[in-house]
Amino acid sequence: MKKIRNVAIIAHVDHGKTTLVDQLLKDSGTFRENEQVDVRVMDSNDLERERGITILAKTTAINYKDYRINILDTPGHADFGGEVERIMNMVDGVLLVVDAYEGTMPQTRFVLKKALEAGVTPIVVVNKIDKPTARPLEVVDEVLDLFIELGADEDQLEFPVIYASALSGTSSYNHELSTQEQTMKPILDTIIEHIPSPSIDTEGSLQFQPALLDYNDFVGRIGIGVVKRGTIKVNQMVSCVRVDGSIKQFRIAKMFGFIGLKRVEIQEASAGDIIAISGLPDISVGETVCEVGKEDALPLLRIDEPTLQMTFGVNTSPFVGREGKFVTARQIEDRLKKETERDVSLKIKPYDNESFIVSGRGELHLSILIENMRREGFELQVSKPEIIIKEIDGTKCEPFEDVQIDVPDEYVGNVIESLGNREGIMENMSNHDGQTRLNYTIPSRGLIGFSTDFMTMTKGYGMINHTFKEYRPMVSTKVGERSLGVLVANETGKSTAYALGGLEDRGIMFIEPGVEVYEGMIVGEHSHENDLAVNVVKGKNLTNTRSAGKDHTVVLKRPRQMSLEVCLDYINSDELVEVTPENYRLRKRILNTNERKKFDSKKEK
Repeated sequence: MKKIRNVAIIAHVDHGKTTLVDQLLKDSGTFRENEQVDVRVMDSNDLERERGITILAKTTAINYKDYRINILDTPGHADFGGEVERIMNMVDGVLLVVDAYEGTMPQTRFVLKKALEAGVTPIVVVNKIDKPTARPLEVVDEVLDLFIELGADEDQLEFPVIYASALSGTSSYNHELSTQEQTMKPILDTIIEHIPSPSIDTEGSLQFQPALLDYNDFVGRIGIGVVKRGTIKVNQMVSCVRVDGSIKQFRIAKMFGFIGLKRVEIQEASAGDIIAISGLPDISVGETVCEVGKEDALPLLRIDEPTLQMTFGVNTSPFVGREGKFVTARQIEDRLKKETERDVSLKIKPYDNESFIVSGRGELHLSILIENMRREGFELQVSKPEIIIKEIDGTKCEPFEDVQIDVPDEYVGNVIESLGNREGIMENMSNHDGQTRLNYTIPSRGLIGFSTDFMTMTKGYGMINHTFKEYRPMVSTKVGERSLGVLVANETGKSTAYALGGLEDRGIMFIEPGVEVYEGMIVGEHSHENDLAVNVVKGKNLTNTRSAGKDHTVVLKRPRQMSLEVCLDYINSDELVEVTPENYRLRKRILNTNERKKFDSKKEK
């Protein structure tokens, strides 16, 4: 019988999952001696590397002793929680990675809850043990409390603990730093010892259920999952029991297994193997592939519903087509449809001829899609993210989130006041070494636009984490709009230092001199509640008289830097973000100054 262990690595964002997978791959001898290996090899796309987060769940496998250990590196961010939940269906155990200083965080709770509900066997890895501020024993106590709070059974509470530094490649069974050894063997040995082998039946009829999707242009949609029963071969005719209960027959065109970082073509797989198959162009998560005539469907997998939506439309600014290759509605629609082939949590529907409503799991989920499209050469304009309202038992309900904030004591007052204004309800407050931890429940739309304010009010020292909690009846309608007005260009041209210098006392600028602007483009934040139309392109009138204060060089304050997430957070419902391969620009929906004034005056009446 094959010796297999299927294990997922779960953790809060940035607690070191992906770095740990690197070390396990290196330590198990999966790479050749001379093979070039990147740091965080599992984070294969550019965005993951830049942000230091895992966006897509990835499968790898290592051979250790005479075992095949299949490892799934899962995303830690709540926006990708649907993937974590489905992965629990593919594995028999989890490595819960916890930072030796930060301890349990909101996403630790989130991912562990999914694991315990699925009944998998846990192993705890206390990572970053070499941090000077590490407090490993307290962290293990916190983890135990979390297990109890989440209703773990007696077997799950008997979890083994390993202390490690994934970055240095050291680990040991003891919390003392001096006992750390340059090896990951304690983790690999504990996986073999504690995590059960898949309960498999190689003799029964075939059952295979895709839990993740991938897509490539050559073979179409690819279903990734674990073979639950029987064997499966390339070119075999099989039946797929669809989500609606109907049955469709198809031939297995290609089959892939995983070893190290490579996806390798295989001819046959049997129960317990994690594989990818192609052949059915519209295979979906949760469907069951069976032998023809022996259709026996597995329970459907739950897919998280989207909670946030925004419109993606054709760029209608005067600068359209200057920077991007793909600008038409057809091109945008094709790209969005392609994304839904691999991302089951994403939904799109047409809004009008020029735009589409795109629904996803959160701001990060949608902003990563926008950023990927931008890098591929797309130009588009996107609206402010809006929550998706559901009607439950005749009551309008909106999504609420659990929020955990860690902030230096001196900023606590401001944070509490701001969250109170956004309908946040404080659940808990605790103090530790000059840091305060606040736990809140807050409507999701109260968090739209909050992270920018939060960074400003805590001078960058605050940490905020949030996860979706549940739908609750809607609260007051004014949550989530920006209170200050904006400075809007009323002329098209290049901004000048002279014009910007004259506007500095009116607010904060978003642009510097020499930037091309158009009428209706937002160039700064007004210091009052109303919007102000300003001329940022006028030059200094030259006269032939020399003045006493002649030719003083204008010294301007630095403009505010606006990343994509900050832009999406910042805009109000009458504004858009224009996204091109080279720029993000904020703009009003109605560009013409006079038309906008007429529209605003009608709205006020």
